[in-house]
Parts: sequence; C-alpha cells; structure tokens
Amino acid sequence: MKKKTIIRYGLILIITAVLLYFFLRKVDWHDFIANVTDVNPWFFALLIILAPLHLFTRAFRWRYLIKPEKEHPRFYNLFAGNAVGFTVTLVLPGRLGEIVKPLYLAKKENIRKGFALGTVVVERIFDMLTMCFLLGVFLITRPFSSYTNLSEGTLKTLRFWGVIGMAFALGLLLIVLGLHFFKDRTLRFINFFLRPLPARWRAKIGELMEEFIQGLKFFHSFGNLLIFLGLSLVVWLLMVFYYWIFVLAYKTSVPFTLVFPYVFLTMVGASIPTPGMVGGYDYFSKLGITSLYGIAASKAAGMTLVIHTIQVVMTVLIGYVILMKERLSLFQLRKLGEDVRE
Repeated sequence: MKKKTIIRYGLILIITAVLLYFFLRKVDWHDFIANVTDVNPWFFALLIILAPLHLFTRAFRWRYLIKPEKEHPRFYNLFAGNAVGFTVTLVLPGRLGEIVKPLYLAKKENIRKGFALGTVVVERIFDMLTMCFLLGVFLITRPFSSYTNLSEGTLKTLRFWGVIGMAFALGLLLIVLGLHFFKDRTLRFINFFLRPLPARWRAKIGELMEEFIQGLKFFHSFGNLLIFLGLSLVVWLLMVFYYWIFVLAYKTSVPFTLVFPYVFLTMVGASIPTPGMVGGYDYFSKLGITSLYGIAASKAAGMTLVIHTIQVVMTVLIGYVILMKERLSLFQLRKLGEDVRE
C-alpha cells in the first residue's frame, strides 16, 4: 500500500475516533435500550420500507443529466449505479462510491467516463445548493417560532445560519450559471482566487471544474435548469419527509419544517469521508436532535444509531444483491475507484 494511501486512511481513522468520542459523550447507557425500543411500530415499519426511496428519486433526477450523452438510459442502471455507489461509500473509507457510481453507469450505458463523472459533480453541487436554499428559506421565515422547546439563543443561531445558507446557495447558483453561460470568464475569475494555492491543488480543482462543466451539458436552456432545480427539491423534500417519520416514530411531535435544519446537519456529517459515515453522521445527528428537539443525549444517541443502522443495512443489502447479480466484488470496485482517483 502506498505511503500516501496509508496517511489518508490514518487521518480518516483519527477523524472517526474523535467524532465518535463526541457522539458517545454524556450518553447514559443504563437507559439506552429503553430509549432505542420505545418506538411507534407503524412509523418504524414505514422507516424500513422507505429507506431505499432516495435511490429511486436520485436515479430519476440523474437521468436528466445523462440525456445529452444518451437520450434513454435504462432506469435500472441509474438505480443500480446509485445503490452500488452508496454501498461502496458505506463499506469502504474515502467516499470512493462517488467515483464508482458514474464509472459503473458509464460501462453499463457505454457513455464517456469523463462525462459521467461530471454529472455526479453537478449532482453534489445541486444537493448543497438545494439544502442550503431550503434551510435558508425555512429559517429566515421563522416557521418554528411557536415551537417552545427552542431557546431564544438557538433561534438566533438558526436564523443566522439561515442567512448564511441562502447566501451560499445563491453563490453556488451564480457559479453554475456563470460556468454554463460565461465559461471562459468564470474560469478566469475562479483561477484568480486559486493563485495562492499550490500548483498540484490548482490542477486538481481545475480538473474538477472541467468535469463539472462536462456535466452541465443538460442545462442548455433556463427551462432545463428549473427542471433540475425542481427535481432536486423533490429529492430533498422527500428526504426531509423520511426523517420527519423517523422523529415521529420516537413519539416526538415536531413541525415538518423543523426537520430541515436537522437534515442539513446530517448532510454535513455524512459528507465527512469516514467508513459508513460512522462518527460524522452520528455526531451531527445527535447534535441536531438534542439542540433542536430538546431530547436527552442518551435518547438522541439511541435514535441516531437506529436510523443510521436502518439506512446502512437497507442500502448495502440492495447494493450486494446488485453486485451478486453482476458478479462484481467490492474489491474490484475499490480498485476501479482508486485507479481513477490516482
């Protein structure tokens, strides 16, 4: 194994350990089992059934980005690409699934690898854009002002981050529009701010930008941009609905809109490249549950472990079924992703 790879994995393990420490801190294990099992059985069953929902919605949205390269990609391949990609991300460190997902589809649909990689970059940018936009809108409009469990300090903090979220979303949208309609000018503008960075980093960012521009081919009109924004809203609103069911399953009544900041926090935690999202997702989920809903740390930890386990088990189960059908192994996919990353 290369020295650089060893260092990378070592850093990932350290980050995971630190986040797990903060996640497990202040947890009373005597009440843990009681907190985990105290659920509404109907809502809990719905959680399990709806766990793969995001794979379908993401596949449907991805189809529109693939259209410039292939008009009618098979929906199964789009779904399988998402499932296999998430499985690799959940089982292996380093978020290799983000690379495996487009490469899998490129092979199945006989499309260019660079184009497929670009569509995934676009997806992730729009995920951030959409969630920041939703967070900003719902925090600035104060839909939770009647929810008495939130202190005034928490409300002020949420409103502040709502403004930040809106500004970030607007900035991302301007970059997207600029790269599509004013590519050369926007690239010069970005390169100006990248000058202080080392040459290797500038090259990596430049490569990422080229892939992103490749993935923007669908947006040849403002109408297509609105379509994709709408599809991204559907993806994340259904995600928020899923987590709302999760909170209701643990007999905690909260407004639907108050789930937005919680989902945003879990998205931040899930973006940390730890194996199976362990540590990052767990800590930020617990932080959201305790600070937003006034739930004790022990119960919040139990709730987090349950929802994390459901998502990992259901996704990996689907992913392994697809891999068995395709006669592929995780080791083959890991090598594929690492070869491209290198």
